[in-house]
Amino acid sequence: MIFVKTHKTEEREITAMCDEELLGKFFEDGSLCLEVKESFYKGRLVDEDEAVNIIKNADILNLVGERAVGLAVRSGVVSKIHIIKIKGIPHAQVI
Repeated sequence: MIFVKTHKTEEREITAMCDEELLGKFFEDGSLCLEVKESFYKGRLVDEDEAVNIIKNADILNLVGERAVGLAVRSGVVSKIHIIKIKGIPHAQVI
């Protein structure tokens, strides 16, 4: 399952998605760090089919985890060259 939370700005929406088991964890790799904060990522849990629909219709995406990022790649929304890994955890942003 994947956590999805939407944050609204004045002009756009940011959709944060992370693999369920990564919520609340912190990853550091040299100068890179990634904190999967509950306040940013913890929304509702969705299955992969619903996550794909959300990914395809999102304004801005912030994705963390093998499943979340992998779905975005398979959906054609994220290119593999735009994925960074921090301690082996994939992370991608689509603006």
